[in-house]
Amino acid sequence: MCGAGGGAPLQTHPAPKPPSQSVIGQQTHRQHPMPPAHPSVCGAPEKMLENGRKVFKEGLLEKRSDGLLQLWKKKLCVLTDDGVLLLPPKQHDHPQLQHGGGGDAARVKELHFANMKTVDCVERKGKYVYFTVVMTEGKEIDFRCPQDEGWNAEITLQMVQYKNRQAILAVKSTRQKQQLLVVQMPGQKSVRSAPSVA
Repeated sequence: MCGAGGGAPLQTHPAPKPPSQSVIGQQTHRQHPMPPAHPSVCGAPEKMLENGRKVFKEGLLEKRSDGLLQLWKKKLCVLTDDGVLLLPPKQHDHPQLQHGGGGDAARVKELHFANMKTVDCVERKGKYVYFTVVMTEGKEIDFRCPQDEGWNAEITLQMVQYKNRQAILAVKSTRQKQQLLVVQMPGQKSVRSAPSVA
């Protein structure tokens, strides 16, 4: 009986393999389901100003006045990819609509990163962090904000990224100028060499 049924075990070995493969296939399929859409992805689109600049951070910030009393005055601060806009706090709801429209535009002050030298963190006192924005002409503008809002770090980060972008653009433009000079040089040499031969 054993000798006659010798071929039966050979047929039983491949039989369990197809179901085990299908189970593995099902498990791997279950391990990688379609991820649910993140609310931040499906939420409101990225904020932009009317002139197309991205808004990275927006909120109230206190600025020390330039007068003799040096009072702290609240300003709406809008951090963009190329500077900081300071608006009256009344424009807190719709800064992108107010900026550049009518008489309110005169009250908008812009601290452009091209004119900004550094952001110095002076001190952390109580719930506030005090920092100074130093402009290239030497003017210093004092600000304060709650420590957990991190305005000084955000402004510094965007300023560094702006200056890096400008440096890359400057390198590209100098390379393009050098390439143009290399292309023009052979023609200039041939023009200059003609009179010397004569």
